[in-house]
Amino acid sequence: MPDQHFARSRLHFGPKNWVFLTAAAVSLVVGYVLLHQGSTTAAPILLTLGYCVFFPVGLAL
Repeated sequence: MPDQHFARSRLHFGPKNWVFLTAAAVSLVVGYVLLHQGSTTAAPILLTLGYCVFFPVGLAL
């Protein structure tokens, strides 16, 4: 009998998950672009939001 533990994923992404994960991706891309341009205020804020807020919330919902 095959191991049922690996048969189904426990992550069930709904629309809310995708909204937050998309927001994380956009926040990270914009943050890195601004960082490349020399931003010292907006870039760290966007990167922190992307990594510490949007991405974890997108996985946790």
